Amino acid sequence: MGQRPEQILDTSTIAATCDHVRITNNSLHAKVPNVVRELLSSWSTKECYEHISPVSMPSQIKIIEIVEQTRRILFPGYFTKSKLHAANLEYYIGKQTTDLYDKISEQITMAIRHDCRRNELPCTNCEAQSHGIALKFIESLPKVAATLATDIRAALRGDPATKSSDEVIFCYPGLLATVVFRLAHELFLLDVPIIPRIMTEHAHSLTGIDIHPGATIGEGFFIDHGTGVVIGETTIIGKNVRIYQGVTLGALSLPRNAGTKLQNQKRHPTLEDNVIVFSNTTILGGDTIIGEGSIIGGNIWLTESVDTGTKVLLKRPELIYSHSK
Repeated sequence: MGQRPEQILDTSTIAATCDHVRITNNSLHAKVPNVVRELLSSWSTKECYEHISPVSMPSQIKIIEIVEQTRRILFPGYFTKSKLHAANLEYYIGKQTTDLYDKISEQITMAIRHDCRRNELPCTNCEAQSHGIALKFIESLPKVAATLATDIRAALRGDPATKSSDEVIFCYPGLLATVVFRLAHELFLLDVPIIPRIMTEHAHSLTGIDIHPGATIGEGFFIDHGTGVVIGETTIIGKNVRIYQGVTLGALSLPRNAGTKLQNQKRHPTLEDNVIVFSNTTILGGDTIIGEGSIIGGNIWLTESVDTGTKVLLKRPELIYSHSK
């Protein structure tokens, strides 16, 4: 049976009206291999950074999952997907903690193995070592939970806007950053490479609060609001300290080779017990000590120590009012 004239396709008409041919002719796919060769060349000459190795690095995604799982253990019932009852609490915590041990030991093994290969270190029996470290981390959780309870009570004492501990646990970015810091700090003390920083930088991205896992922070710590807070690696903070948004506890101006020259040196300030630091204040220097019970007002710049029980306030600025008249 023959085709009707209107069913016969005119390919020249299609080519004229369809832009697919034009787009295909304008494709620049052929230029991509040149870029690939340049990338390969830069990696081979070490002008850029890469990680091409049979040794796997720790997984950022899995470490974040570990943080979330640990929060479920520390605060049972708050971040779980199902209801918890007293009758099944021991089973739930046991299962979660055993699973956490397996996950964290695997990531610690990867971190140690990668660090050894990157720095050409002798064999450290990384797998056996990581299991020991994982157990020590698990054993630290009761202490961490007790310390976090003091942090929650500090928030309840220090912030009249909060109505309950539930609100602090669910909603306060300062507590979230503190929780992650306290977990990362335990791993930092156990000399675990890179994982503590992955943890605290995850909290930084969520809250705007940047706490180095190497900092030392006592119990009853409260960050109010929190956005823009920076706490450096060698900072020492005593008990029952409260700081507000925008506070920086940092280092003085550093030389170009500070990354290697000043490692393991005290570069950040010390805040003794019961200190309050108000918003947008900067305190710098490893020799700077803020004495116990001192109150540092907002918008202060400090590079020198303050005696016990001192109030440091900025003189009220002169305001200038102008009217359109």
